[in-house]
Amino acid sequence: MATRAGPSGLKLTASDAALVKGMLERGDRHHDIASFFGVNQGRIAEIKEGSRFPDAESAEIDELPPKGPYLTPKVAWIENRLN
Repeated sequence: MATRAGPSGLKLTASDAALVKGMLERGDRHHDIASFFGVNQGRIAEIKEGSRFPDAESAEIDELPPKGPYLTPKVAWIENRLN
């Protein structure tokens, strides 16, 4: 019988939620947002639906990170090995 992996320890903060809301308003994909923060897409959906951080205001467009997709750890690892 398989066992589940332990939790990653990564947690979203209220300031992260503001960025998430801004990224959602900009039209970023849930997958890309989750990848940026290193969390499950379900956490992004919870922020979108308001069950997490319902009072967080959306970050302004000039405060947002660049739009994804983002390099995966595997791609970054390979690129670092080649340099």
